[in-house]
Amino acid sequence: MKILVTGGCGFIGSNLVRHLLAEASHSVLNIDKLTYAGNPHSLADLADNPRYHFSQTDICDGTAMTKLMTEFAPDWIMHLAAESHVDRSIDGPGEFVQTNVVGTFTLLQAARSHYESLEGEAKQVFRFLHVSTDEVYGSLGVEGLFSESTPYDPHSPYSASKAASDHLARAWADTYDLPVLVTNCSNNYGPYQFPEKLIPVVILKALRGEPIPVYGKGENVRDWLYVGDHAEALHTVIAQGKIGETYNIGGNNERQNIDLVRLLCSLLDELRPREDDRSYAEQITFVTDRPGHDLRYAIDASKIKTELGWSPRQDHTSGFRKTVQWYLDNQAWTEKILSGDYRLERLGTSSS
Repeated sequence: MKILVTGGCGFIGSNLVRHLLAEASHSVLNIDKLTYAGNPHSLADLADNPRYHFSQTDICDGTAMTKLMTEFAPDWIMHLAAESHVDRSIDGPGEFVQTNVVGTFTLLQAARSHYESLEGEAKQVFRFLHVSTDEVYGSLGVEGLFSESTPYDPHSPYSASKAASDHLARAWADTYDLPVLVTNCSNNYGPYQFPEKLIPVVILKALRGEPIPVYGKGENVRDWLYVGDHAEALHTVIAQGKIGETYNIGGNNERQNIDLVRLLCSLLDELRPREDDRSYAEQITFVTDRPGHDLRYAIDASKIKTELGWSPRQDHTSGFRKTVQWYLDNQAWTEKILSGDYRLERLGTSSS
């Protein structure tokens, strides 16, 4: 297959590109604008792979997207390009609307034009996979799970923009018969994650001897999905999923933020002890909660398991151990990011 991946230099995208090239003889065209979170260093070792191609292009550029689709003629499109950090969406919502909504619209139009030009088997195999988040469903109480039929109730500019893009993808399927599939995933973690998200922030703050910030009382609950498992799930959905269907992808790994932070600290205590032999957990500091912080997300991933046979490989601790070890072994990758504009500062404190 020839697969066009948008946002392939991002966290999930780079792990997906690696998976696609490693698991089959696919050719991949990675389209990435290379904003702050698009890191070409994450795929630098693939530069000489003849099945890997890269184009620094904005998905909002309709002319460029149409040209790339004509030249590459993808069999599958896997759309991951998005502004994705809730805190950044609070400070600057306009970029999220532009990339996540306008960008998805532009990509859908280019994909539609490409699809309508296809004939025969090429038209039969074509798929458009729109990758989204469980945050579109809003917040859960102490019980219950998000299913594919849960009504949308987004609470942040980020989740609202992703909800809008989900609706666009489904509308293009219904209106123009574009063969669309949609996935909604829980919180990802693992290698190559930009260090503004909770897990890399905890690891890097701990190693620097700085306070480890935890919002509110750390009671917010998330379902954590190892990024390698997610990449495998996305490949499964686009290869085997039913056109027009939505699949929720979860890690079966719910925990409170404070419990996760303490786990990461205990893993660091084991793998890279502090010089004074005290626990990294002593660096935990509770900070004012962010505006509109949803209490709990949890995914019911039974549909993708029952219909497509996918379930996460990592358990409640194995993926976190892999992740901590990766950051310990790849500090040069992190330092290339932190030597730029981003300094692990807090974002998203404004409610106005």
